[in-house]
Amino acid sequence: MRKYSLLLLVFVLAVGLFAIKGDPNTLVDLTIGEPDTLDPHYAYDTASGEVIYNVYENLIAYKGESVTEFEPRLATKWEILDGGKTYKFYIRKGVKFHGGGELTPEDVEYSFERGLIFDPAGGPMWMLWEALFGIDSLEGFVEEKLGVAYSDLFDENGEPKPEYRDALIKIYTDYIDPAIEVEGDAVVFHLVRPFAPTMSILAQGSSWSAILDKEWAISVGCWDGKPDTWWKYHDIQKEKSPLYATMNGTGPYKLVEWDRSQQKVILEANENYWREPAKIKKVIIWGVDEWSTRRVIFEKGEADIVYVPAQNLKQVEGRADTEVIKGLSTVIITALHFNWSVDPESKYIGSGKLDGEGIPPDFFNDEHVRKAFSYAFNYDAMIEEVLLGLGKRVAYALPEGLLGYNPDLPKYDFDLLKAKEEFKKAFNGELWKKGFKMTLLYNTGNTARQTAAEMLKFYIEQINPKFRIEVRGVQWPTYLDAYKRGKLPAFIIGWLADYPDPHNFIFTYYHSNGVYGGPQGENYRKFVSQPTDELGGKSLNQIIEEAVAETDPAKRQELYETVARFVYKHALGMALYQPLGLRVHKKWLKGWYHNPMRPGDDYYAYSIEF
Repeated sequence: MRKYSLLLLVFVLAVGLFAIKGDPNTLVDLTIGEPDTLDPHYAYDTASGEVIYNVYENLIAYKGESVTEFEPRLATKWEILDGGKTYKFYIRKGVKFHGGGELTPEDVEYSFERGLIFDPAGGPMWMLWEALFGIDSLEGFVEEKLGVAYSDLFDENGEPKPEYRDALIKIYTDYIDPAIEVEGDAVVFHLVRPFAPTMSILAQGSSWSAILDKEWAISVGCWDGKPDTWWKYHDIQKEKSPLYATMNGTGPYKLVEWDRSQQKVILEANENYWREPAKIKKVIIWGVDEWSTRRVIFEKGEADIVYVPAQNLKQVEGRADTEVIKGLSTVIITALHFNWSVDPESKYIGSGKLDGEGIPPDFFNDEHVRKAFSYAFNYDAMIEEVLLGLGKRVAYALPEGLLGYNPDLPKYDFDLLKAKEEFKKAFNGELWKKGFKMTLLYNTGNTARQTAAEMLKFYIEQINPKFRIEVRGVQWPTYLDAYKRGKLPAFIIGWLADYPDPHNFIFTYYHSNGVYGGPQGENYRKFVSQPTDELGGKSLNQIIEEAVAETDPAKRQELYETVARFVYKHALGMALYQPLGLRVHKKWLKGWYHNPMRPGDDYYAYSIEF
């Protein structure tokens, strides 16, 4: 009975939706899932970002398909001053928020200060903290300035202890407030040092840099703008944010409804939009998780855009009314990285010794082992046979299209003879004699990662029958927890750019403080922190830090190529592939363009012509 009711509900929803189409003023986008939140300072997923992108606006935007050129949006022009430490944006006049308020420079200042103060755990605001202050969180900044753990500054009721109240007020008045100032019709950002990705962090598509209406935000319960209350508005729970399910932007579309029960968001055109009203007057973003249901709705012509998994692509190819676009550029990398100091208590290293029944915790501290693994992976077969050609090779963990990329950089190719040579050199020949046993995990449901792990197992076990690798699937939370706690001898993981700058990848994967750099173990962190003659007396960490502070693109390119060659020489991880995207929509949809940093569709660019 329950199954019947569910099928009936799907049918009713579909019939209700079918009645809408045939109208060139309405667009239906069939996707999966739904937004996590509509608060720009909390949102850190593409489903949320797509809605925010079409409702709110930023100071600047990417120009068309470019991820390196910018054009004005709520700022009419800008200046980069003081060697890259000062950014000045002149704010557009005559722009109205959906609620009727007029855009002012004070709205811009408030928006960024509210985001810095809110800074939800696991959210996106670390990027603005890093850009402005060189640190990745509000709490870390407060602890650095006051020398006390953030949680110790407050009593059991969440109020500042008397001895810290004035110091907390000064965190805002002496640091946060002066970092973002209004100067006449302009807003000025003061950075503690040059930070090359700043413009990318501010560009349209980055929900965390969207502009709010200050008076409206305060009226609905956001930070009141006062220096002696800011801590009350820090890291509040997602659903308790006043902006969780309500929106008031300046963009081409206004929020009509977010129906959680149907995973559906409905937008309508902003007829007072400062450019000109959108051609399509109504947009329905509908999360339909089951592919077969999405396919039926799309094939009936009752949707304009549909999300199609690569393995189902043949089911829609060749249709007269359907346009399929493959091989789209992305800003994503999937890589395998080694843990040089595995937790000795890990259950994934067998005996924990070089005795044929396990691996020692420092197994991957041996450069020959890392090189052997790098040679033992069939990169081309992975792309052609597993990804169905929707991927490409890269030299290190940096996608094509970003500064620092160079197709001529050295990279490891599939070569079992070289892999054998390296294995024979490892541990002074002892590894070849004794063999090893270890476990590689993948997160269940990710068939690409599963196949990558099984491919390594297959080829490495061919090299020497004493080499044994178990491949095991676990749930994503288990996988995530294990790699973060240093339990995994190696981990396969991907990274989708927060902003299209090499720092977002290079720091993440190779710096000792990176999200993926740190879990590579204490031996790795020491290695990349130590100065070496090979890098002119500097450490890899220092080169990475120099690169992000360098404002000359040519010098940055040189620094990142230096990183790439160092990564290759010492086999600091295996860049498995850069995936390529695909797009499926009806041929009557006009105006679509590809920008890999856009979180979904730019409905303002579209028209429907039957």
